[in-house]
Amino acid sequence: MSDTTNNILWTATDFTLPETLWKRLEGLGYKVLMADSNDNMPEKIQNLSPRLWIGQINGEPESGLSRLQHIKSKFPALPVILMSNQPSIEDAVRAIKLGASEYITGSISSEQLWVMIEGALRYPCPRHIPQPKRSNKFKAPALPIAVHHSMLKIMDLAKKIAPSRSTALINGETGVGKEVLARFIHNNSDRKDGPFIAVNCAALPENLLESELFGHEKGAFTGAVSRKKGKFELANDGTLLLDEISEMDVSIQAKLLRVLQEREIDRLGGQSTIPVDVRVIATTNKDLEAETKNGNFRLDLFYRLNVVPLHMPPLKKRPDDIAPLGNFFLKKYCPLNNIQTKRLSPSAEEFLKKRAWPGNVRELENLLERATLLIESDIIHAHDLELICNPEKQAEIEGPEKNGAIPLKEMEKRMILQALDDHKGNRTHAAKVLGISVRTLRNKLHEYKKELNKEGASAQDQKMTSSIF
Repeated sequence: MSDTTNNILWTATDFTLPETLWKRLEGLGYKVLMADSNDNMPEKIQNLSPRLWIGQINGEPESGLSRLQHIKSKFPALPVILMSNQPSIEDAVRAIKLGASEYITGSISSEQLWVMIEGALRYPCPRHIPQPKRSNKFKAPALPIAVHHSMLKIMDLAKKIAPSRSTALINGETGVGKEVLARFIHNNSDRKDGPFIAVNCAALPENLLESELFGHEKGAFTGAVSRKKGKFELANDGTLLLDEISEMDVSIQAKLLRVLQEREIDRLGGQSTIPVDVRVIATTNKDLEAETKNGNFRLDLFYRLNVVPLHMPPLKKRPDDIAPLGNFFLKKYCPLNNIQTKRLSPSAEEFLKKRAWPGNVRELENLLERATLLIESDIIHAHDLELICNPEKQAEIEGPEKNGAIPLKEMEKRMILQALDDHKGNRTHAAKVLGISVRTLRNKLHEYKKELNKEGASAQDQKMTSSIF
């Protein structure tokens, strides 16, 4: 058996693991191994001792589920995530019944996929696999990073209401940091030693979400082969975060309202109620009051959740937070990627402040993670960030390299070819990482091909470009 026990086995060959998630896993000490699902899976799992198996089931659900059943019979403690681009409720129920930790669609976002992977890795390690050692080079700050007066005001309010058991409703755009604020409330409450459990209401279909929240008894439905505690029970004496609650089906909203009022739950198929002591925090990127007028959200549940409303402003409305957040992300990702710590120059900070940030803090984090990988200097300047954000708009600098400096045009070329190499020639994924359109990428490659065909093209250029044409 291999001594490498931090492996994650990926056999979902029709899906691509986003580079950001790949880097996060590597930073936590995991190694992602790609393989064909047609290989001898039991033997491969026995040899590689993966901490998690991510496979796929679509087009051939019977063989996929049979493979899952066979694997779980031999390795019952191995967490499994199944992906499908042809999902069905029947397949989802059967997959969960056979022991899959998660059943998700191929259209899931990177952050949602990360939540699933992170959750699966929290499962107890199989006895024959030692717990992986995680990097201790970076520690998150005890407090959310907030400098702007609007955020300081929200932090004060959050800290004031933290000791209570009242529900809180956090509203804000996607990627603004709503879960960070929810964790801050939990960590400043008398429940901080209890569990903090987050549920993404948009990631699960109606029937699975109900079981996920309230649990079920053995035989409650087809596939319920044993009793399962729901998130409310698991969060007892702690905090339950209901993320993107606006996506919750109206039928479940009624049951949630009863739990909030009575402080007790009913498992699916259960005969008696179970008392729970849980502090509920909900987040949404929609105007819930408007959703009630449209009939998409219950008005009584809105009132019950909106006891303490907290609105997180978008990043562009709190520019004072941008530079501290940017340097924080550099300090986070440089050690995770074994890179010497970098910092932002005043020009880079000013460049970041002027951007619109439609993806908010999450977009800023992704940009700075990319900067740690692509910018070699210890100090990041505005022109470095502009090149990463808009490589198609950079000005051409002619002339050979001098004193180790690389012309921007050459740097652009290297970045594009490296991105294509990292994504095995997938132009769509490479363009997304580079922040350019596929059309722009195609035009750039056409230019490079012309250069390659010219007399005198260097051996390095030929080697760099020959594999992508």
